[in-house]
Amino acid sequence: MMSLEDLPFVQIIISVLVPFAIIVTRWIVKKLVLNLGQVKHVPTERAYQVYRYFKALITVSWLVVLLVVWGIDYQALLVVASSVLAVIGVALVAQWSILSNITASIIVFFSMPAKIGDEVEIIDGVNSVKGVITEINFFNVLLTDEDGNQLAYPNNLILQKPVRKTQQKSEKQDAQQSSVIRQRFKRRQS
Repeated sequence: MMSLEDLPFVQIIISVLVPFAIIVTRWIVKKLVLNLGQVKHVPTERAYQVYRYFKALITVSWLVVLLVVWGIDYQALLVVASSVLAVIGVALVAQWSILSNITASIIVFFSMPAKIGDEVEIIDGVNSVKGVITEINFFNVLLTDEDGNQLAYPNNLILQKPVRKTQQKSEKQDAQQSSVIRQRFKRRQS
């Protein structure tokens, strides 16, 4: 019969706290990603896609912490993890473009100055592409050109090429009006 002294209280307490830690960490990351999405004017569904990546990473991280707390031999855990990752790695080498596009989609989310509805030109020598961004998903950026054709440009390539965000007519008019106002203001001061 097990006595109270034999119970692993620290492990039990941490085991009870880990689900709450997962929930709190997910909540914080969700708020950060969604707020960043609002600041960068990214559609909410796109921010949720990026949040799903982080949600999985948070869950796996806390589960590893839980395994270590319960005294699972981390060396054996590392052997298993490296074996699984090696198998996944071999499988992904065959599909390297998929992995690089998914990774690039996160980078595009955080760093691309253009958003859905913006007109952009992807400069690639004679193969330059120009169009309005209609969707940004895990694998590519969808553009609609002047003729109404849909173009899918891979995320990993959009990181490698210069992207020019062109001003749309209303933005050009606003820029021209503000330029005229600045010139008038300078004339009045002189």
